[in-house]
Amino acid sequence: MQYNQFGRTGLFVSELCLGTMTFGGGDGMWQKIGKLQQDEATQMVRTAIDGGINFLDTANVYAEGLSEKITGQAIRDLGLARDEVVVATKAYGPMGEGVNQRGAGRGHLLNAIDASLDRLGMDHVDLYQIHGWDPAAPVEETLRALETIVASGRARYVGVSNWAAWQIAKALGIAERLGIAAPVSLQAYYSLVGRGLEREIVPLLESETLGLMVWSPLAGGFLSGKYTRDKGAEGRRADFDFPPVDKEHGFAILDIMREIADARGASVAQVALAWLLAKPVVTSVIVGAKKTHQLEDNLGAVDVSLSDEDMERLDKASALRPEYPGWMIERQSSYRSGGRAGDPPKDD
Repeated sequence: MQYNQFGRTGLFVSELCLGTMTFGGGDGMWQKIGKLQQDEATQMVRTAIDGGINFLDTANVYAEGLSEKITGQAIRDLGLARDEVVVATKAYGPMGEGVNQRGAGRGHLLNAIDASLDRLGMDHVDLYQIHGWDPAAPVEETLRALETIVASGRARYVGVSNWAAWQIAKALGIAERLGIAAPVSLQAYYSLVGRGLEREIVPLLESETLGLMVWSPLAGGFLSGKYTRDKGAEGRRADFDFPPVDKEHGFAILDIMREIADARGASVAQVALAWLLAKPVVTSVIVGAKKTHQLEDNLGAVDVSLSDEDMERLDKASALRPEYPGWMIERQSSYRSGGRAGDPPKDD
């Protein structure tokens, strides 16, 4: 297991992070995603820690708060020192029927952090993330609330999740102008069948040195190796077909993944994770599981080394279609890439 610097902070986190969305169950979609109770979840955390993971990610909406309770109890049951584990949680989604029991407004965030800490049984989290973009709350209001949370010691760092590049850039600019805590990370969907963030978000993260936590690296189980053209969805995707996947395109990628997995003596899921781990922009890949053997397989991905040829095959098969302005930026960049003044753009 490698430990990566978390953006431009002094924090180091394991390259794999244990996601706890399968803890708790509850009603609705949470029941479909996972329903691990305390003993099973504690064993899952033990397996993660034994495998070198020092990073746990949860959220207040997971199982309507039960995931946070179970996560905190697991840490205590295992006798882990608080500074041995990096704990991240999130706020934004509805935590009640009231119109102000959701969002990224000041009142909700200040209430939400206290409620999360109470459920976790902790006096602080290492990373507090805004779980989504709030079209109603001014960004400055959200950032000032996060500054209050950091200044009070209730969170060490703050981040965002599922934000567009322009939204992150706006937040960074406002925070710099005000001299207050700025987001240090983004949690986002990224996989071999979901590379959309490479268009605008990845260049921003690289430019501003933000950490990237990847959620659903197996595309909701599609890249687990269980699915073929002839075999219908099962497990989580049978009840909760998310995130959306172009399945025909995905099956073509899976064909190559299986070839590489067989050649490497690895599982298809390990190839999917190893591809992400090889991307310099990725800080930590969140893995979640319903069963211990699934987590153990995921942990094995850190020992799978893909060759340059493997990466090239996977990159080519899963490549995004060119979109404007990306293709024009790439074409005109040749004016400033070391050529002589007046040289025309280079054509492929």
